[in-house]
Amino acid sequence: MPSKPGPVEALTINVVRGLAMDAPQKANSGHSGTAMALAPLGFVLFDRVMNYDPKWPSWPDRDRFVLSAGHASILLYSYLYLYGFGLELDDLKNFRQWASLTPGHPEAGHTKGVEVTTGPLGQGVGNGVGVGLAERYLRSKFSSEICNHFTFVIAGDGCMQEGISHEAASLAGHLGLGRLIYVYDDNHITIDGPTELAYDDNRAQRFEAYGWHVNDIGESANDLDKLETALREAMDVEDRPSIIILRSHIGWPSPTKTDTKEAHGEPFGAEEIEKTKVILGLDPAKDFWVPQEVLDYTRRKIQDGAAKSKSWTSRFASWEKSNQKLAGQWDIAWNQSKEVVARATMPSYSPGDKLATRQAMKKALNVLAQEIPTILSGGADLTGNTGVALDNDTLQAKDNPTGRQIAYGIREHAMGAVMNGLALHGGVFPVGGTFFVFSDYMKPAIRLASLSKANVVYSFTHDSIGLGEDGPTHQPVEHLAALRAVPGLLVIRPADANETNQALQVAFLHEGPVALILSRQAVPVLDIPGDYSTGLLKYGAYSIYESNPVEKSQSRNLDLVLIATGSEVAPSIEAAKILELQSIKVRVVSMPSWNLFEDQSTEYRNSVLPTDVPTISVEAASSFGWARYAPTHIAIDRFGASAPGATNMDKFGFSADNIAQIAAETLKNGDVAQ
Repeated sequence: MPSKPGPVEALTINVVRGLAMDAPQKANSGHSGTAMALAPLGFVLFDRVMNYDPKWPSWPDRDRFVLSAGHASILLYSYLYLYGFGLELDDLKNFRQWASLTPGHPEAGHTKGVEVTTGPLGQGVGNGVGVGLAERYLRSKFSSEICNHFTFVIAGDGCMQEGISHEAASLAGHLGLGRLIYVYDDNHITIDGPTELAYDDNRAQRFEAYGWHVNDIGESANDLDKLETALREAMDVEDRPSIIILRSHIGWPSPTKTDTKEAHGEPFGAEEIEKTKVILGLDPAKDFWVPQEVLDYTRRKIQDGAAKSKSWTSRFASWEKSNQKLAGQWDIAWNQSKEVVARATMPSYSPGDKLATRQAMKKALNVLAQEIPTILSGGADLTGNTGVALDNDTLQAKDNPTGRQIAYGIREHAMGAVMNGLALHGGVFPVGGTFFVFSDYMKPAIRLASLSKANVVYSFTHDSIGLGEDGPTHQPVEHLAALRAVPGLLVIRPADANETNQALQVAFLHEGPVALILSRQAVPVLDIPGDYSTGLLKYGAYSIYESNPVEKSQSRNLDLVLIATGSEVAPSIEAAKILELQSIKVRVVSMPSWNLFEDQSTEYRNSVLPTDVPTISVEAASSFGWARYAPTHIAIDRFGASAPGATNMDKFGFSADNIAQIAAETLKNGDVAQ
């Protein structure tokens, strides 16, 4: 027989079920059923199992909770309210409303107690792997005295069906990530109807094949002791991740909505809510009812959490005194990384040198990796190709948990989500590399990184038709436009090795995700004006070549401005020199980042791109979006071709001669009028 919860425990769980119905009903939007079914599980996690301090929600050694089934957000919000994280009852009443702290899906950084931003199904599965990996790495590197916590993830049928869950679970099993505990809510319902419409995998065997510890506890959704026992058994598993398969009944105990698709995505309606509240022993006439005895019971955890975090603070102080070198590294990881990056001595390059920006990326990354001890770098089976190899570090593995080099395998979907989890755990700095064209596979995770302001760095290489013979399937054309359109994503395409140095420093100083767009082919180191150590890249765009140098505020001596990025800057400079022979005075502007340029003052932007001078953009990618800076474009608005990279660049019009010819003709014809 299932264990029976005590009176106040039962009341707390049923109050959450009431809130799970009331909030979507008031909003006329939301998902009640999963939150109702999992209210006992949420109670066990928040009341019996997890360590946290509601008044210090960022306490480094707290247990992490990831709601991958983000549509059940009202479950998380209800418990964050009850256990004192700062949400109020009015926040639950404003569920899914403008400017509320309770949006439709959980958002990290928006609501205290929300660890990661979930919603697109399966992303939280990958996030959990990253969170768990960060914990193991930090615990192994520093000490279990100061890092010793667990990661709990709730995932649903949708999470399991999405392909990202396969990639992430396979990686977690390979790495042998203990203290990583998933509960699979096997409720058999999706929006279309029963899962049997499209889904009959043997989930237990699937995860056993991944190398996970699997515990199918069946019909135990209301058995608090069995839920706790399963969770604690999983917490004892140190050598592999764990999954608990829980057969729940969505919408329980609703008389007509239980086990129906309507319980998944529709408010229950006033009549059904009244009937269900009667079954639960709640007053059907009261909405958002939370009796004082429930709050008195749940808020006791505030004092418990404060005691736990205070104990950790004491342990940390003792550990810090005895481990000064490690303590300094811990401080860099959690508090001082930006200061270290700002003063790092980066590699030096001179005009005449020639190397791919992906190669410059590797050199710069290895410098910063010596300064920041918790950079974790990896590639999606393209580590050596994408400049993310750490020369003096070992491979992260189950028998080498302090390895800083992560072999993600051919798993871009998972890599993006795992990187988000690593970053949002805190204390580590993930860098991940793949070919730029495969950023498509990572797009959902990139969006969520931007929404979360996760400090992740993407090394996207082989950035144009210049990659050569692999052809149009591997040659990014529309990808720059696509990533530039993502709010909050800083996109940088450096022109040479020196700009790459600056780009990586900017990336580590930035609050949020950064995509570095890097070349496969070697490009010349450019002769940059002035003192290059001042870091001109941080302005997003600057004059890199002037036919007749003038004050930047003056434009009367200019006939034309060429704006270029990446590998197209060098041939644009050569084109300017050709145009000089025709008495055409040209400024070449290197514009590695639209984002950074838009952050500058109007005065600065106008000094770089005078409004009364004809302008042409030069970039081996789609012209989409360039109209904001130039009316005429040398671009690629079709797919590339399979040919040597240099041939492609020439045939598609990115030679110095062709740039000069097009510029002269358009000037002559008046086609570049502003």
